[in-house]
Amino acid sequence: MNKKARFWDRIASKYFQSPIEDEAAYEHKLELTQKKLATDSEVLEFGCGTGGTALRHAPYVKHILATDISEKMLAFAEQQKAEQGVENVTFQQADFDTLTAPAGSFDVVLGMSILHLLADRRPAMGKVRDLLKPGGYFISSTACLGNKLWFMAPFLWAGRMIGRLPLVRIFTIRQLVDSVRDAGFEVEHEWVAPNGNSVFVIARKP
Repeated sequence: MNKKARFWDRIASKYFQSPIEDEAAYEHKLELTQKKLATDSEVLEFGCGTGGTALRHAPYVKHILATDISEKMLAFAEQQKAEQGVENVTFQQADFDTLTAPAGSFDVVLGMSILHLLADRRPAMGKVRDLLKPGGYFISSTACLGNKLWFMAPFLWAGRMIGRLPLVRIFTIRQLVDSVRDAGFEVEHEWVAPNGNSVFVIARKP
């Protein structure tokens, strides 16, 4: 985890200060997500970054456990939590691979802008399925560079080799959605923002 964490620690301040790229799309995804939340919901978000999404959802749920590998990202998350007086979000430094929780612990699991950064998304989806209660939701937003930006692969590899970029997996929207189904989920909704390269997916564990 240390090598991965160092990259995100290094860019944490710039990341925190950067504006959301597509504010309208972000708000739309928040709205769709909140339709699946309830005041008694136990929620997990992995790869939470600086915590903005978890804090936006906090008023609608019982509790959110939000995890990230970067200590410095989480420092910004804790800062915002204190400033906003939020009490039902717990930020925890953890790699999703090693995160431990009893099976069926959560009503909703969020993976926002994270699946394309994993070495293999399939085991992660299997773990999400195990952590969800029956009828629970896995909600994700994922960059799918294989549709339009496949030619970026050599540049992404080179950037990673010199430590300027993280690991980025390239796959298409269809490949991503198919892998969600293959993990045992029923895909209820998928949405791609206009001119976007990311797919937002709401999937239900039977």
